[in-house]
Amino acid sequence: MKPRILLLLLTAIFALNLSYSQKSGKKMTISGVVIDADMYPVVNAIIMVDEVKTDVTTNMKGAYKIRVKPDAEKIGVFTFLTGNVEESINGRTRINFNLDIIIPPLVKSNIKDAGDDEINVGYGTVKRRNLTSSVSKIDATNPKYASYNSIYDMIRGELPGVQVQGTSIRIHGTSSLMLSSEPLFVVDGVAVSSIADIRPQMVRSIEVLKGSSASIYGARGANGVILINLIGAKNQ
Repeated sequence: MKPRILLLLLTAIFALNLSYSQKSGKKMTISGVVIDADMYPVVNAIIMVDEVKTDVTTNMKGAYKIRVKPDAEKIGVFTFLTGNVEESINGRTRINFNLDIIIPPLVKSNIKDAGDDEINVGYGTVKRRNLTSSVSKIDATNPKYASYNSIYDMIRGELPGVQVQGTSIRIHGTSSLMLSSEPLFVVDGVAVSSIADIRPQMVRSIEVLKGSSASIYGARGANGVILINLIGAKNQ
C-alpha cells in the first residue's frame, strides 16, 4: 500500500474515532510532565482546561493526569511566573510542557538540619541549602508578634537587612533595575501590589529573598522578594 493512501486511511480512522468519542460524551484522559528550562520538574503547577482552573496540579515529579470532556480544545499549565501556557489538544492524550523559566530543583531528604528547612518561593518550596544568597525568615505564629500595630512594624522590628520607612520597604543589598525600589510582595503564592491590609495576627510566616534567590522571579525580583504566608491559607 502506498504511503499516501495509508496516511489517508489512518487519518480517516482517527477522525471516525474522534467523532464517535465526541458523540458518546466519553471523557478523555490526558497526562504529561511539566519541566522548566533546566529540565527540572515544575511542582504544584495548576492545570487549566479551556482557560478554566481545575483542581489538578503537578506532583513532585512534575507529572499530571486529568480527564477532560471530548469537546475540550486546549489544556494549559498555570504558574505564577508564566501565567497560563496552553497547548491544543487535537485528540492527543499525552501533552508535555517545557516552560521558559528556571526553577531551582526540589531536593528531598530524610535528614533534617538547618539546610533542609523549606522556603516557600510562591509556586512551591525549595530547600534552604539550595538558595545561594541570604534569606531571612520569621515564624509569625509566635504570640509576641501579635503585639505589633502593623505588618510594617513587624517587618521593621524582626527582619534584619530590611529598611522600613512608613509604608515604604527596601531590602538592603539589592540594586534596583526598576523605577521603584520596592520589593516584590508575594502573599500565599500570589503577587500583590500592597500589604497594608494585612494585620500581624493574620500572618503565619514572612520570608525575604534577595540576590540569586530572588532571581527566579526575573526582573520583578530585582529589588528582592518578600514572601508572606497567612494563617489558614493551607486550608483554603
